[in-house]
Amino acid sequence: MSPAGGTAERRFSPALRIILLLLPPFWLLHVFVSTDALTKKYGDMVALRACTLGVERGEVFGLLGPNGAGKTTLLRLILGFLRPTSGGATVDGLDCYHNSLQVRQRLAYLPGDARLFRQMKGRDALHFFTDVRPSGSRQRAEELAERLELDLSRRVGFMSTGMRQKLALAATMAAETEIIILDEPTANLDPTVRATVLNLVREAQAEGRTVLFSSHVLSEVEEVCDRVVILRKGELVHTQIVSDLKQQHLITLHTEMPQLEIPERLKSTLQLGVAAQGVVRLETDSKLGPVLEWLATLECDEVCIEPRGLRPVYDAYHPPEQPKS
Repeated sequence: MSPAGGTAERRFSPALRIILLLLPPFWLLHVFVSTDALTKKYGDMVALRACTLGVERGEVFGLLGPNGAGKTTLLRLILGFLRPTSGGATVDGLDCYHNSLQVRQRLAYLPGDARLFRQMKGRDALHFFTDVRPSGSRQRAEELAERLELDLSRRVGFMSTGMRQKLALAATMAAETEIIILDEPTANLDPTVRATVLNLVREAQAEGRTVLFSSHVLSEVEEVCDRVVILRKGELVHTQIVSDLKQQHLITLHTEMPQLEIPERLKSTLQLGVAAQGVVRLETDSKLGPVLEWLATLECDEVCIEPRGLRPVYDAYHPPEQPKS
């Protein structure tokens, strides 16, 4: 029999087949931060339940969920601050709890409630936190403070909440670590500085660094993250590739047409949503070109097309509170 027609048994030796079977799946070879059925309980209260995820090297990975969803617990388990009840977390193959020192040497962490030395002046506090890290740079830290529009001459105790947030951000981002963990990084910041923070995240990714980005602000997560997970009551309930949302649109038609028939060629990519008197809503997850050609043939008073975005995805798991009648 020719080599092209040979069987798998003749192409691979038994020893090689065993090695191939023992190797992890291809996608796992790129995972940098991972959790496997990670669980944390406090007595009968489950803070995080069987969370399994993988973050690729150089990825900006978003965590979404309301307070109490498990975001901060997940981050603290990855940091090695908490001991898992069961399951585990790793960074580049290192167990986050048993090798917590080695793990933390490779990352920088901005907590949601950063505590700073209030008796110090801003510059002294920034230098202190920068000097703690071997990879820290005072020059880079002060450049970051300038970009964040922070006055370092003021005593920390007299700074506003937003100014202290800027100081914590500058100290965190100044360390040239492989991983940056940001828990609510734009809290208490004005829109201009928020935009600067998002630019810093993009720059960190361009340098090959991995970013875990926890936030309540959907627009920010959608703007900078490659993938997003949604947590609810301690469980990971959804994973979303953000780029997939860019092809998804909501279309609202104001028309007097008594009935709207979707052409056969568009039925696989266009779904009829909620319809009311004179208003029709459609959803598409494909390119808009063919849909626009069809819409141009309809008698409509008004057509509104908007990106679907993260909001409908998030609301499916965390419905907004309805106003009381």
